[in-house]
Amino acid sequence: MIEVKDLSYTYDKNVKNAPHAIDGVSFSVPDSEFVGIIGATGSGKSTLIQHLNGLIKPDKGSVLVDGTDVNLTKKKKLRKLRFDVGLVFQYPEYQLFEETVELDIAFGPKNMGLSEDEIKERVQYAAELVGLTPDMLAKSPFDLSGGEKRKAAIAGVLAMRPKVLILDEPAAGLDPAARRMILNAIKALHKAGEITVLLVSHNMDDVAELSDRIMVLANGKLIAFDTPQVIFEDENVKKLGISPPLPAQLCNMLRAAGTPLPHGIFTLEQAKSEIIKVSNS
Repeated sequence: MIEVKDLSYTYDKNVKNAPHAIDGVSFSVPDSEFVGIIGATGSGKSTLIQHLNGLIKPDKGSVLVDGTDVNLTKKKKLRKLRFDVGLVFQYPEYQLFEETVELDIAFGPKNMGLSEDEIKERVQYAAELVGLTPDMLAKSPFDLSGGEKRKAAIAGVLAMRPKVLILDEPAAGLDPAARRMILNAIKALHKAGEITVLLVSHNMDDVAELSDRIMVLANGKLIAFDTPQVIFEDENVKKLGISPPLPAQLCNMLRAAGTPLPHGIFTLEQAKSEIIKVSNS
């Protein structure tokens, strides 16, 4: 689905020897994979994902989506590509603008030239996915809570039924309950359909729980791209100051105190299961 080859980009093109925001990055993501993207602030995460639907054109290298080179795609085809590659920025609720939530979610499908019946069906589909009730659809988006606004904004992208969903810190700033609802909706969407998900996050617990593989960026370079089990045991990743998920830290403390727990535990469910086994033995 996605193939990135030797991608490089700098914002200060007129400055000699300006640092690269993205520097020689190459990777591929197959259909239906869930990929986490992590790294410190300024590592290049947001710059990278904006290349994947042509919002930013690379200085060097290529980005292929379904075999189509994003950099060489003409404007009309690029517009269609952006329907296929849905990008949800941080705090997407700031982009809500219509009179009702329903109209906001319908905005993307309308721009796709779909029939009224198809638009209505897609609005209902997306609203149900994120947990918006019919009465919420009739409200002004500005009358919703913070978590509900985030759901409405994400539903607006989902209503276009993208093949690839890219999310930049979708749970940032939300309270724990709203955060869990958003992440559960993303998880359910990925499990239910043929969709590829790329999730940028600073929360290692979320990334470890949701991702098939994790991409680690530092200073614009791709440091590692592997399963959570490999990433959180990688010494090069540890040197970047990236802490393992909290369940892994807990298990490390218990192991150091003499509890015979296996290595490779990174999610709450794994930790719970292994601790119960030890307690019952």
